[in-house]
Amino acid sequence: MNRFFFYCALALYLLSTGFYLIYLIKNKDYLEKTGHYLFITGFFAHLVATMIRYLEAGYTPITNIYESLSFFSLCIAGFFLYLKGIFKTGILGAIILPVISIILIWASTFPFEIKPLPPVLKSYWLPIHTFFSFAGNGIFLVGFFVSILYIVLERGIKRKNLYSILKRLPSLEVLDTINYRCISYGFPFLTIGIITGSLWAGMAWGSYWSWDPKETWSLITWIFYAIILHNRLAIGWRGKKTAYMMIIGFFSILFTFLGVNFLLGGLHSYV
Repeated sequence: MNRFFFYCALALYLLSTGFYLIYLIKNKDYLEKTGHYLFITGFFAHLVATMIRYLEAGYTPITNIYESLSFFSLCIAGFFLYLKGIFKTGILGAIILPVISIILIWASTFPFEIKPLPPVLKSYWLPIHTFFSFAGNGIFLVGFFVSILYIVLERGIKRKNLYSILKRLPSLEVLDTINYRCISYGFPFLTIGIITGSLWAGMAWGSYWSWDPKETWSLITWIFYAIILHNRLAIGWRGKKTAYMMIIGFFSILFTFLGVNFLLGGLHSYV
């Protein structure tokens, strides 16, 4: 049953993506509204799929690549839904919805079957650690794309060469505010994810920190985002500097999330 709702969510996300992309070209409000309602419906179908899988498996379904990618995209969708409600930035849907759809399509290429949970994952820390970690990563992904849009728009303004699509983007000030919202929310989530992971490691392996590849890269990522947040609050970094740093930081997240699993392995590899 969870697979049925998963594919329903994917179909609705794809339809929403289509409407948002057409809206990007034709700039008709009804296209954006239709895409938004399809997106909301897809989000709730995705949520139902996750809840049903939880009931069928008997544990929090964030334990393999399929489940991780699915939950990751759910976090992205949830945060974008929040941003759209606050900033009314419908045009960003033309960027975020294709990303969500691609991640879900990728997830669908991995095995769906529910397997017995490895003993080390049978812990109440599983839902706590994974939720905060994946939510933080999802928020930073949104910040990554917002940063790219900021740089593209800023260059267009400098060169006085704004295409019609760029003129419909939020202002540089709004994009910078969204970026700050991303880091101010994403960093605490990432921090709690690392702390709860350390506590879990202490219970499971007898050591709070073992310099496992994923632990090491999580720490590198945390330090990087800590520098961004510190420099913004203490030095007053704004705009382009923050945008470039957010882009670099997300590549560190990407390697921590996927690169370690596929290239380095370690205690955190459950594929």
